[in-house]
Amino acid sequence: MRPPAGPPLPATVQTLLWIMRPLAFMEACRRRYGDVFTVRFNGLGPTRELVFVADPAAVRAIFGGDPATLHAGSGNAPLEPLLGAHSVLMLDGPEHLRQRKLLLPPLHGERMKAYESVMRDITLERTRSWPHGVPFPLLPEMQRITLDVILRTVFGFDEVSRLVQIRSLLQRMLRFGTGRARLLAFAFARVELNGHGPWGEFVSARREVDRVLFAEIKRRRAEDLVSRSDVLSLLIQARDDQGNPMSDVELRDELLTLLVAGHETTATALAWTFDLLLHRPAMLQELVSSVDSGDSRPLDAAIKESLRIRPVVPIVVRQLQAPFRVLDHEVPRGVIVAPCIYLTQRRDDVYPAPSRFRPERFLEDAPDPYVWLPFGGGVRRCLGASFAIFEMRTVLRTILSSVTLRAASPALERVSRRAITLVPSRGTRVVCVAQRSRKVPPPGGGIGDGVSGPQPVAGAPTHAAVG
Repeated sequence: MRPPAGPPLPATVQTLLWIMRPLAFMEACRRRYGDVFTVRFNGLGPTRELVFVADPAAVRAIFGGDPATLHAGSGNAPLEPLLGAHSVLMLDGPEHLRQRKLLLPPLHGERMKAYESVMRDITLERTRSWPHGVPFPLLPEMQRITLDVILRTVFGFDEVSRLVQIRSLLQRMLRFGTGRARLLAFAFARVELNGHGPWGEFVSARREVDRVLFAEIKRRRAEDLVSRSDVLSLLIQARDDQGNPMSDVELRDELLTLLVAGHETTATALAWTFDLLLHRPAMLQELVSSVDSGDSRPLDAAIKESLRIRPVVPIVVRQLQAPFRVLDHEVPRGVIVAPCIYLTQRRDDVYPAPSRFRPERFLEDAPDPYVWLPFGGGVRRCLGASFAIFEMRTVLRTILSSVTLRAASPALERVSRRAITLVPSRGTRVVCVAQRSRKVPPPGGGIGDGVSGPQPVAGAPTHAAVG
């Protein structure tokens, strides 16, 4: 058996294509080489070989394989400068299992539901500041909402001055992932230059974030945390199977992981969902009616279909610690196998007309975890998946109940890269047509008191969307 074939281009060219034109690059490779193909990327250090996998049977084998053979932590090594060496995404084996057990309880079940009113209030406050009748990009608004949700529910910042300070520092650090020039510097030119240049600016911003987070952890450890419900306070109190707490460095790395995994990705998923919905006015109107009546099934289906057709992250990775068979190919030790979320979720044998936005696909049955994988899968499935879906549902329901939006242009957004995520190139530009004069559904469900209709802005159209 031979390793999977792939493009013969130099690794530097393939890296540039992956950064500049990721969708076209993946689609061209599948057309030429099929559902399993090898690509080569480089930057600092040796060239990394990745085997992209878009076959459900092969995805199942990878997600169900022995974690001792399939290491996600070492495969995620390029993220270490941002997340830290103790992030759950960087770990494998017993260390990963320990961190996962400590992180899981605050992000699921009743504790998660306790955050709903915070998500709803932050969203309502933000929508009140939106301009009426003029186009504006929705993605930065979603980023502001999801960042404030993280700062309140995960970091536990409740004093306005501290919240404003850490928000500014985090936004400065995360801006490093915007723009192709900075992304290329991240891949090829990690030179600090005394705080100058893209990499130096990132290192400087990261140090400032660390300073504030370590000070907050120290302050929080000295408090009585029994009555607090934020994730940081819960993690400080958590103990592993041997009765040991997390160290300050572990806490810092997990906070940054939850920030990156639960802020940028959720905001982008929300922006893509609005882009898809606002260009289908009839579908949007039906969805608004279902939200008003308290029926959450169409909204959940729209979220799942949006995550299918516009996955925020295109691949997940596992680095092989031993040779591994992928269909008819023997992949050697050291190579990274990468279940390709984007290509797998666009298989026409699973999703007829895969490029069409059709939420009804998910109205009846739960999606197959080996052909719907926006959160990865197996023992490494995203810890924050339930939190992210819950937050998307809450934010979408709140916005659809409180304002009427329309798309600012008739064309769907093109895909652009922002660090490891795929984002709307123009930020999902919308127009706020009206405030809706009705009650927003309270936490936990909808409200059936009827809708008195939107209050149009002067000079603005009164329909919900155009497309």
